[in-house]
Amino acid sequence: MNPPVRLALLALSLSLGACSVLENTKIDYKSAGKAPTLEVPPDLTQLSRDSRYVVPGSTVSANAMAAAQPQRAGMPVAASQLGAVRIERDGNQRWLVVDRAPDEKMWETVRDFWQENGFLLTTDQPNLGIMETDWAENRAKLPQDFIRNTLGKVLDSFYSTGERDRFRTRIERTATGSEIFISHRGMVEVYPDSQERDRTVWQPRAVDPELEAEFLRRLMVKLGATDEQVKAAAASESAVRSTTRIATVDGQPVVQMDDGFDRAWRRVGLALDRTGFTVEDRDRSQGVYFVRYVAPNPDKAEPGFFGKLFGRNAQAEPPIKYRIAVRSQGNASTVSVLNTNGAPEASANAQRIVKVLADDLR
Repeated sequence: MNPPVRLALLALSLSLGACSVLENTKIDYKSAGKAPTLEVPPDLTQLSRDSRYVVPGSTVSANAMAAAQPQRAGMPVAASQLGAVRIERDGNQRWLVVDRAPDEKMWETVRDFWQENGFLLTTDQPNLGIMETDWAENRAKLPQDFIRNTLGKVLDSFYSTGERDRFRTRIERTATGSEIFISHRGMVEVYPDSQERDRTVWQPRAVDPELEAEFLRRLMVKLGATDEQVKAAAASESAVRSTTRIATVDGQPVVQMDDGFDRAWRRVGLALDRTGFTVEDRDRSQGVYFVRYVAPNPDKAEPGFFGKLFGRNAQAEPPIKYRIAVRSQGNASTVSVLNTNGAPEASANAQRIVKVLADDLR
C-alpha cells in the first residue's frame, strides 16, 4: 500500500478510536518479509571458516558439560541444561554469559528463539557466530481502536506503526564458555517534506538498550532459566561506566577508552553491531575486527541511512571494508581504523567512523 495512504489511515483510526494504545512493554513482531530469506550476501560466500567459531563436529553431552564445568556463584542453571547463564552489564550494554562453549544445540536454540518471536533470518552464520533478523514491525504498538477491534484482520494490513526493528545476535567463545550479544537497530518512516506530504522515507531512530535487555531476558528463558531466575539476574545487574573520548595520535583519529582489553573488545564489538557494520571476521588474539558497511534499509526503494556517512551515492558503491583495531595497555585501550592492508587510516571516512563508535560507546 502507498505509505502516505497507510499513514493517513493510521491517523484516522487514532482520531476515531477509543484511544486505547498498548503499552510499549509488549512485543508482537511481524517480519516485513514474506518468506524466509537465509541468503548469504555475495561478498560473504567465500569467507574462510575460522576454527574459533566452528560448531564442534561431535555431539556434546549436556550432562558431561555440567559435570566438567562447576556452577559459578550467582549463575542460575538452565532447566534444559544448556549451562549456567547470567546477564552482565556495562553502561547501556548488556549481554549473556553462558557456562557452555558454543555448539550446534546452542545455535539451534537461538535460531528457534528468533523465529518463535516472529522474525525471519537474513544472516545465519554459525562459523562466524553471527545471526541477524529481517526488518520487522512490533504490532503490539498498534492502537486497539474501535475500527480495528471490529473488523479484526480484514483491515489489519492497512495499519502500520511506521517503525521497523532489526536485531543481530553474536555468540563469542570465551575461556569459560560463551558470551551472547543482542544489538538493536531501528528505522522510522517520516515525511521528508513537511509541506508536501506526497512520499515518505526511512530514517534511523535511536538504539533501544531496554529492548535489547528485554530480548536477552527472554532468551534466558529460552535457554532454560525460570522467570524467577531471570528477575533475580536482572535485579543483580551492575552498571559500570568508563570514560571514552576521541583523540588524535600520530595524525590518526582514535577512540581512547579507560578499559582493559577484554572490556574494550566486548564494547567495541557491540558498538559495531549497533551502528551498521557487518563483522565479516574477527581475530581476538590480534585485537582486530574485519568489517564492512551495510546500509540498513527496510524499504529497498529508499537510500540507506548510513549513506550519509559516505555521501549520497554510497549505496551504489561497492561495500567499503575496514579493520577496527583494539590495542590495550593495562587498563587503557585505543580503537583505531585500518584499511584492508592493515595500514592506519586517517581519511575523512576514518574520522566519521571513529565518531560513530565513540558516540555509541559513551
